[in-house]
Amino acid sequence: MKIGDLTDLALRNLRQAVLRNTLTTAGIAVGVASLVAMLSLGIGLQSLATKQFRKSGLFDTIFVSAKNDPREMERERRKGAAPVGEALPLNEGARAEIAKLPNVLEAYPEIRFYSDVQEGGKAHPTTVSALPESARQHEAFDTMKGKFFSSADASEAIVHKDYAKELVGGGNPEGAIGKDLTLEYFQHGGAVSGGGSGAEGTAPQGFQLLRKRATVRIVGVIDNDPMGGFMGSSAKIWIPQALAESLHAAQPADMRSFSAAAGPRGQYAMLFVRVKGPKNTTSVEEQIKKLGFGAESLLDASKSLQRFFAVLDGFLGIFGSLALAVASLGIINTLVMSILERRREIGIMKAIGASDADVQTLFFAEAAAMGVIGGALGVALGWVIGKGINLGFDAYMRKNQMPTQEFWLLPLWLVGAAIGFSVFVSLAAGLYPARRAARLDPVQALRYD
Repeated sequence: MKIGDLTDLALRNLRQAVLRNTLTTAGIAVGVASLVAMLSLGIGLQSLATKQFRKSGLFDTIFVSAKNDPREMERERRKGAAPVGEALPLNEGARAEIAKLPNVLEAYPEIRFYSDVQEGGKAHPTTVSALPESARQHEAFDTMKGKFFSSADASEAIVHKDYAKELVGGGNPEGAIGKDLTLEYFQHGGAVSGGGSGAEGTAPQGFQLLRKRATVRIVGVIDNDPMGGFMGSSAKIWIPQALAESLHAAQPADMRSFSAAAGPRGQYAMLFVRVKGPKNTTSVEEQIKKLGFGAESLLDASKSLQRFFAVLDGFLGIFGSLALAVASLGIINTLVMSILERRREIGIMKAIGASDADVQTLFFAEAAAMGVIGGALGVALGWVIGKGINLGFDAYMRKNQMPTQEFWLLPLWLVGAAIGFSVFVSLAAGLYPARRAARLDPVQALRYD
């Protein structure tokens, strides 16, 4: 049987029972729409999360810590690794060695310290953090009011808008730009000897902290943390990296790395290592681990996120397919009823030379036609549902004065996959009716009234 004749017969037969076939096709459309809407929501959320990772500006950054760092030790404990012995110090020497690795652009320490900020005769305590010159590429600075640091060691600062409001007494945060802030912080003053006599009396038993001051001028106000909230950053003031290093402010890691023989050993709590593109992250990460340090990146978190969304998409696909499975029962019912109504027609077809395969193919064509039409309508309905979800979320976000986001995404591959899956399910549902029609005895069929 020619394809053209087969198509004409299938469409003619579908038009003979318009209401029943329309309802069956609508059932397929609803099933495909539920599948498309759920999977599109999962894909949209995954795309949104990945986009936020990339826009953070840290997707090509590796976080390096010493093996004896509490955070690294906790990660190793969760992995079931054996406790580490004497760990290599994460100091200036380690920084220089890591910076020489292939594909490494820069390595800079995490510097974050508490400060009593003096402005207008009032104290505004907060945490101060350092930012490298490369941070100007981060998404947080796209909407910044003011400007970025003029140089790597400029006596300038960028503040969070909430902190800027505090500085100006609740007014316009942009009014803080141009103000001078006095940072009061602690600096190491060297080892302090303990009491006693002889050699034991001169052994360092601690170290002293000296109160220091530095003046910076506010040049910018930002809405969000430029570090994206990663690594537990709680800073409200950011200063240039080189300036922060020159202050030699006391760091929490100094207490962990304190030596009774030498006092603070100048270790870093963490190093940020920026590489030449995310594709080099894994290889550089492995090289750093071979040097004896702990290393992780947002790429690791992204892989875990992808696994999570793969599982989520699987569950959403299963639940979305339930409606399509129910619709397949409608296809079976429709085609079986069609056999009963067309027994005489099937007998005539066989009597004039149609084979069992021709009859079976005809019913498969009818099932496929319902699958294609239902799949296309289902994709369109799923698109409408998704747009409704986006509009609802956008209205909610605008009502709460938050930036709108695209929570739903329908890629072209999903459109094709949904229609293809609809046709597959329809063909599977049409298998039994097609075989039943093909097995009809033409003599008995012609005698049917």
